[in-house]
Amino acid sequence: DGISRYRISSIEPNLLTNEIIHFVAGSEKFMPHFHIPLQSGNNKILGLMRRRYKRELYAERVALIKQLMPHCAIGVDVIVGFPGETEEDFKETFAFLHELDVAYLHVFTYSERDNTQALDIQPVVPMHTRNERNKTLRNLSYMKMQYFTEKQAGQTRTVLFEHHDKSGMMEGYTDNYIRISTPWREEWVNNIVPWKL
Repeated sequence: DGISRYRISSIEPNLLTNEIIHFVAGSEKFMPHFHIPLQSGNNKILGLMRRRYKRELYAERVALIKQLMPHCAIGVDVIVGFPGETEEDFKETFAFLHELDVAYLHVFTYSERDNTQALDIQPVVPMHTRNERNKTLRNLSYMKMQYFTEKQAGQTRTVLFEHHDKSGMMEGYTDNYIRISTPWREEWVNNIVPWKL
């Protein structure tokens, strides 16, 4: 009681069951927003990473979410430059993400960690190539978020405004995770406000 918004911050695709998706779709308190780590859109790389899912399962989860909640925001974690990732592997990841109906990407550049099995995988991806791939996916993320936001134009969604005063402005997020910036109004702080996009 007293809490009107919950977000599932991050959940692996193999743990995101159909039951959870249906639950969120029917809930007034759980927001239509999932952050689902993918890490790679290439099954060979997912295997090298020892992930417990394949890209086909990921695509199935996204499809069910969008079927039940077309307005739902889906965020994706992805790692570029993992050892063994060829140019073709990366292109496959890019194409997979390009086709997926997701809203944004969190892109991470692989970095070596001591005592991990990944250190034994060859070939190592040069750092400049890792950085180029990161930039490519960050550009894709920007375009995805623009497209997702434009699709919501004209809708009225609820925004929870936060307390931060940024040079006379305040920010908040719609239920489906679109960031809104507007001139500061004290009465909106920590309140949920209907907002026409």
